[in-house]
Amino acid sequence: MTMRPIAIMGAMQEELLGLKHAVQGAHTINMGGRQVTTGNWHGHPVVLVLSRIGKVAAATTATALIERFDVAEIVFTGVAGGLAPGVHVGDMVVATEFLQHDMDASPLFPPMEVPLYDRAHFPTDTTMTQRLKLAATAILKNPAQWIDMEVLHELQVHTPKVHSGLVVSGDRFISTSQESQSLQQRLPQALAVEMEGAAVAQVCHDYGVPFAAVRTISDRADDTATTDFTRFIHEVASRYTSALLGTWMANRASA
Repeated sequence: MTMRPIAIMGAMQEELLGLKHAVQGAHTINMGGRQVTTGNWHGHPVVLVLSRIGKVAAATTATALIERFDVAEIVFTGVAGGLAPGVHVGDMVVATEFLQHDMDASPLFPPMEVPLYDRAHFPTDTTMTQRLKLAATAILKNPAQWIDMEVLHELQVHTPKVHSGLVVSGDRFISTSQESQSLQQRLPQALAVEMEGAAVAQVCHDYGVPFAAVRTISDRADDTATTDFTRFIHEVASRYTSALLGTWMANRASA
C-alpha cells in the first residue's frame, strides 16, 4: 500500500535548505511559482515546499499540496516573534491553536472571528503537536550538539525552552514595541506572532487534513525585531529546524 506523503512547509528558503539535503531521491518540480521537492525521509515520502511569506501565499500552497499531492498531513516550520513574557529569542513554540489577529469583519461578526466559520481559533492536530513538542524538547536539552554555543551567546540565547499554546498570524511584520504591547493586551494568551500559520490551519480545517506547526523565536516582535535577524535564520533557526524535524521523522519511523 502506497503511503501518502507528509508535507513540510516553510516561509523562507533558509529554513528548508538543510531539509532538502536530508531527503533521499530528491526531485524538484515547479508548482505555481514555487519549487516543490519530493523524496523520502526516514522511509516515508515527503513533500517540501517554500510557501513564501503571508497568509494568502501560505493558504495557496497548502491547498495545492492537498489537491495535487494528496498529503496525509502538513507541518509548518519557521520563525516567529515572541509575545508572551518568558518567550525569548532562541526558544521554540509548538502551536496548539492559531488565530488571525488582523481578521475583523465587525460589526457583522465579532473581531477576529472568521466569517461563516463561527470561530476565531483553529486547533492543531493533538498527536502531531505532542510529537513535535517531544522532539523539540529533546533538541533543546543539548543545543550545543546542533549549534555553536558561542553563536547562541552572542545572540543572547542562553537557556532555550519549549513552549506550547496559541500562536497568532497576520499580514504585518510586528516590529515595534507599541504594536507588540497592543497585541499582548488584546491577546494575553498568545505566545508568538507570525504571518502564515492561521491560514494553513484554516485550509487544513476545511479539508480535514491534520496540521501542526513549530516556530523558533527569532525576535521579540518589538523595536529590536530586525537585529541580527539574518544571522539568526542562518546560524540558529535553520539548524534547529533540521534537527527537530529529523528527530520527529525518525521517531515516526520507529513508532
